[in-house]
Amino acid sequence: MTLEKILEQLKIGEDQDVEFKSAEGGLPASIWETISSFGNTEGGYIFLGVSQKGDQFEITGLRKPEFQIKAFWDGHNNPKKLSPPICSHSDITTISHDNRKVVVIRVPRASRQQRPVFINSNPLTGTFKRNFEGDYRCTEAEVRQMLRDASDTPQDTTILAGFDITDLDAESLSAFRNRFASRDPGHPFLALNDFDFLERLGGLRKDRNTGEEGLTLAGLLMFGREQSLLDALPHFHLDYQEQLSDDPEVRWTHRFTIDGKWEPNLFNFYHRTYPRLVADLDVPFKLDKESVRLGETHVHEALREALINCLIHADHQSTRPIIVLKRRDVFAFQNPGRLRIPKDMLYEGGISDPRNPNIQKMFQMLGLGEKAGSGFQKILRAWREQHWLIPLVSEKPDLEMTLVTLPLVSLIPDAVEHELKEVVGESYASLTELDRIILILAHRFGVVCNSDIQPYRREHPREIGERLKYLVDHQWLQQAGKGRGTRYNFPSAASADLFVDLQEPPSSGHYVDSSGHYADSSGHYADSSGHSLKDRDHKDEEADRFEIIAAPVREKKRAPKELVEQTIEALCSEDWLSLRTLAKLLNRDSEALRKHYIGRMVRGGILVARFPGFPNHPEQTYKTKKSA
Repeated sequence: MTLEKILEQLKIGEDQDVEFKSAEGGLPASIWETISSFGNTEGGYIFLGVSQKGDQFEITGLRKPEFQIKAFWDGHNNPKKLSPPICSHSDITTISHDNRKVVVIRVPRASRQQRPVFINSNPLTGTFKRNFEGDYRCTEAEVRQMLRDASDTPQDTTILAGFDITDLDAESLSAFRNRFASRDPGHPFLALNDFDFLERLGGLRKDRNTGEEGLTLAGLLMFGREQSLLDALPHFHLDYQEQLSDDPEVRWTHRFTIDGKWEPNLFNFYHRTYPRLVADLDVPFKLDKESVRLGETHVHEALREALINCLIHADHQSTRPIIVLKRRDVFAFQNPGRLRIPKDMLYEGGISDPRNPNIQKMFQMLGLGEKAGSGFQKILRAWREQHWLIPLVSEKPDLEMTLVTLPLVSLIPDAVEHELKEVVGESYASLTELDRIILILAHRFGVVCNSDIQPYRREHPREIGERLKYLVDHQWLQQAGKGRGTRYNFPSAASADLFVDLQEPPSSGHYVDSSGHYADSSGHYADSSGHSLKDRDHKDEEADRFEIIAAPVREKKRAPKELVEQTIEALCSEDWLSLRTLAKLLNRDSEALRKHYIGRMVRGGILVARFPGFPNHPEQTYKTKKSA
C-alpha cells in the first residue's frame, strides 16, 4: 500500500475492504472485530492514524507507532484475543506523510482451514463478517458452516445416529445398481448384497475409533426417502426451474421441488434434471435404450459436469437451497457453500477439493463427474467451442453461496450490440474492446465485479478498474459499493442479477415486481432512466408526497444529521424503501447514507430491515419500527 494509494483512498472513504482508525489513544478495541470480519470475508486494510472530520478523512498520524504495532502483535498472537493468527510481519508497514506516520495493516482472506477467524475465545459469539455497513456478528448457522468447511474430515462421512438402511429408498438404490451394472457389468461390487454394496460406496460406515456404525450422510443424501432426509436435514431443499416463457407473468414453465410426489434424493434429482437441461439444446444428442449417452457433444458433457459439481460441492447442512435454473439464454447452478479453492485455481484446473467425496465417488461409478479437477475445464472448453460467453463463477459471502452461470449467447450478438449502442449512443464507436467486453458481461450476467471480468481479459485488474470507472462516469454502468466489494450493473431492466432471481420471493407484496411501491424492482422511483416519479403516468400523488417529505434534505448540500434522520424516519413511515430509493429521494450517495445513517438507525431500533442480518440482500428495504 503506497502513499499515493492511501491519499486516493482518503477521498473514497471507508468501504468493503478499508477501515480507518485514529488510534490516538492506543490500539482501538474494535480493531479485532474488523480483523475477524476481513479474514472471514475477502481481506482488507486497516489504517491507524487516520481520523474522520465530518464526512472527510484526514491523516492525523501516530506519535509513536511502535506502541500500536506492539499492542497489535500482542493481541494478534494471543489466542484468547484472536484465533487463529492470520497476519505475517510483512503485512504491517509504516508510511510517513508530512511528518505524520500511518500504520497500514493488511489482513489477508483466511483459508477455509483458518475460518472462522474469531475473537475472545468463542467462535459462536466472536465471529464477524464484512459488508458495506461495516462489521457484523455472524449468526450461529454461519459460524457452524465455516467450522464444517474448516475440518479436513469430509462432511458426507458423518454417521447419522438413529438412521439405518431402512431410511433409504429401495427403488433408488436398485436403479443405481442397474445403471452401474450397465456401465461395468463385471465389477465385483455387483456381487455384494445391498448392505455390503453401500459400505463399499461409503453409504454405510464404522468408526474405527469409537466403534459407532451406521448410515452416513452420503448414503442418505444419495438414496434417502423424503421424510428421512428432512428428519436429518430440516432445511434440505432441491429446486429445478425452467423459465422459458416470454410472458413476464409466467414465473416458470416447469418446476419440480420437494413436494411429496417423488423421493428427492440426489440420485433422483440428477436423473430428473439432466434430461430436461439438455432437452432443447440445438446440438445433436442421442440416448441408447438404457438411457446411456451416445455421441454426446461437449456441451452436454459440460452441463452434466455443472450439475454434478453443484451437488457434490454443496454444503447440504446449510439452511440454503440448491437451485438449478434453465432459461433460453442461460443455465444457472446455485449451491450453498463458498468455493473451497481460490477462483483463479478453479479456472486454471487441476485441483479438486470436494465437500462430499463419497457422493462424488458414487456419481463417478456411474461415469459421472471428474475427480482430477478437470470438470470445470470441460465446461470452459465446451463454451469456447461454441463461441459463447465464458461461464461465470460468483461467490456471495454474506449468503455463503456459490453461483455458476453458463450463458447460451455469443459474446456480442446483434440484438445485444444494438441495445449497447442505444445506451452508449454515438460514443459506441470510440469504446475500446475492453469497454465493450465489460458492457456485454454486465448486460448478460446482470451484476459483475472486477474479478468477474479478469478471466475474459489479460489486462491488469487496475486497468480493468479504470475502465469500469470510465463507464460509470459516463453513466453506461451503474455502481454499488466501493473497493473490492464494488459491483456494477448494466442500466437496463433486461439484465438481472441471477443471485436475486434464484431466491424464493418474499411473502410481502411491497417490493416484488408486481408491487406499486418504491423498491428497486418496482420500476417506479429507483430506475435507471434518471426520471423522477413525477414523470411517470401513474403514482403521481404518491411520488409528490415522497418528494415533498425529502425536499428539506435534498435541496441542501449539507443538512444537519438530526434533519436527515428525521426525514429518513418520515419517508420510511410511509412504506418499505430501499437504500437506492432513499438515496435518490435525498440526493445523497447511497454508501454514505448507509454508513452514516441507515446502519445506525437500524442498530438503534428506529428502522427495521426487511431481511434482518442480511444488509446486502438484493431486495433489502427499510421501514420505521413503529409502522412495520
